Amino acid sequence: MEIKDLIKNLEEFVTEERKNLFASNIKNRTRYLTVVLEDIFQPHNASAVLRTCDCFGVQDVHIIENQNEYDVNPDVALGSQKWLNLYKYNQKENNTKDAISKLKKSGYRIIATTPHTNDVELEVFNLNKGKAAILLGTELRGLSQEALELADEYLKIPMFGFTESFNISVSAAMILHFLTYKLRNSESINWRLSQQEQDEIRLEWLKTSIKDSENILKQLIEK
Repeated sequence: MEIKDLIKNLEEFVTEERKNLFASNIKNRTRYLTVVLEDIFQPHNASAVLRTCDCFGVQDVHIIENQNEYDVNPDVALGSQKWLNLYKYNQKENNTKDAISKLKKSGYRIIATTPHTNDVELEVFNLNKGKAAILLGTELRGLSQEALELADEYLKIPMFGFTESFNISVSAAMILHFLTYKLRNSESINWRLSQQEQDEIRLEWLKTSIKDSENILKQLIEK
């Protein structure tokens, strides 16, 4: 059975309002931007970043677990993780290189968010150069030296106070607000998901929303 047929059949098990919400939201999802979190250890901040990604339509979040396991605080995330694709890298003692290598092979520029001699301020960051993976580090130490060395470009948010950095969840929110705004107002960047990607994600959203969805799908496929 084709994926569109599966979607059509599963839509019978959700309300018209939920079906229309899925159809509307999927059109604004993007993989042109993705977020990479390296070794985040505070559940509050980790969960806030997921919520921000969902709100701004960034579909994929890549999670590097070196020393810290990525825990979600349900009171902060508010279920946002259900609507995102989360990719975890935790098979080795140090997973940063593998994660960045995979993203580069998928065509992403690795953008380290940190003050650096060759950094670019957020307002002048060039989105037209290609897909960008925004790399954010731990609350205390920032990005690892390995992540900085493997990055392609460096991005900073201008600051004018005494504090040296923003909270990670605040940084993610400001960066994604600005960059997704630029994306959606661009006439030259093809930032939307392909039809195949849209269908695959809509199917997952439906499965998440429907009780016993796996058995329902199994029955549909066996017909």
